[in-house]
Amino acid sequence: MDQRTVKRAVIASAMGNATEWYDYGVFTSGAIATSIGTVFFPGEGNAVLKSLALVAIGFVVRPFGGAFFGPLGDKIGRQKVLAITILLMSGCTFLVGCIPTYAAMGIGAPVLVLLLRLVQGFSTGGEYGGAATFIAEYAPTKRRGFFGSFLEMGTLFGYVLGNVVVLAVTLSFSSAQVDSWAWRIPFFVALPLGLIGLYLRSKLEDTPEFRRMEKAGEKSEKAPLKETLTRNWRMILNLIGIVLLLNIADYMLLTTMPTYFTDTLKINDNTSTVIIIGVEIVQIALIAPLGALSDRIGRKPLLLTAAIGYLVLSYPCIKLMQSGSLALLIVGFGVVALLLVLMLAVIGSTFPAMFPTRVRYGSFAIGYNVSTSLFGGTCGVIVTALVQGTGNEDWPAFYLMIAAAIAIVPILRIPETSKVPMSRIEELHTAPAGVGTAAG
Repeated sequence: MDQRTVKRAVIASAMGNATEWYDYGVFTSGAIATSIGTVFFPGEGNAVLKSLALVAIGFVVRPFGGAFFGPLGDKIGRQKVLAITILLMSGCTFLVGCIPTYAAMGIGAPVLVLLLRLVQGFSTGGEYGGAATFIAEYAPTKRRGFFGSFLEMGTLFGYVLGNVVVLAVTLSFSSAQVDSWAWRIPFFVALPLGLIGLYLRSKLEDTPEFRRMEKAGEKSEKAPLKETLTRNWRMILNLIGIVLLLNIADYMLLTTMPTYFTDTLKINDNTSTVIIIGVEIVQIALIAPLGALSDRIGRKPLLLTAAIGYLVLSYPCIKLMQSGSLALLIVGFGVVALLLVLMLAVIGSTFPAMFPTRVRYGSFAIGYNVSTSLFGGTCGVIVTALVQGTGNEDWPAFYLMIAAAIAIVPILRIPETSKVPMSRIEELHTAPAGVGTAAG
């Protein structure tokens, strides 16, 4: 496979992740979260918490999207399904910006927003597993970690872009203008992002591994949901356990901490946004070198370092953030962000390699989205509610520590696949115990 085609496949896949996380960046930024909660759900109650609940609602249907689009991608191909998901995701985000407010439309306004979040969540359920599979099946074995890291670079880029657009809007317009109409601008930007991704994906063939499977007659004529669940449930459980920590850390840093900074630590919205953007730019700079490092030393050392780091350092880091010193806050936030990037750098190459080609997309999508729905999408609401309900500001650390303790077990159990070609992954599942399946 020539390098130019591989790079095009990587960019096309990462654009979907960027579009997904652009949406989260916009929805969870302090100013826009307040506006959304106010214009669509007026009345008593915390406007930011209402907006975070709106984000969480989309996660309810993600497992169903994964169960639908994942096996479908194993049947008709990764490329076709990914074209559908990116169009649905970007379209739903765009349409949120078009809906009249509660004051103009009444109850129909929040109902429409809820419906769009559900469709967006359903389509997102089919996006990530397919995009990671697409990159992993295009990338050469010796550089799968390096190329796979660009998937999460898309995550960080999308989130940074969302925050930058929101920051530009809040600096360009008054608070009254933002609450009145300017909050819509960031949502409109999602459509061109999605159309660019759709164009890039439409110019690529399906992955070499899928075409090989199709040519060999190994592809199921029906969406192989039953096979996915019955033959791969142990590895799906391992995936759920690792994704539990990944997504709690991811959503904690990217969707919960902006609100924590502004509501709990009383930091200015724009200052909070600048800190988060700065830390994420550092993550973007580190992610590809760390992905390349995993091609040399393996994926599991980086995953274990992150999990143990969260178990040991989460509490000291939250105390630094609470110190009242802006410099110490940045240090504490920077450390937990560095631990996150250790995971982000390798999951794009680790998770697809946990499953054989025949059921890779479906197994990945189901396991990833079940875990994301239960633990990632609810993170912001649960942690914010715990902090407000108990008055204990340490809950972000406790939540991360519990997740890390759980994730260490499946990280130790999964096989190391950094040197294994994607076409030979099934051999790890069929080899006798102790032969090629041992962890590490």
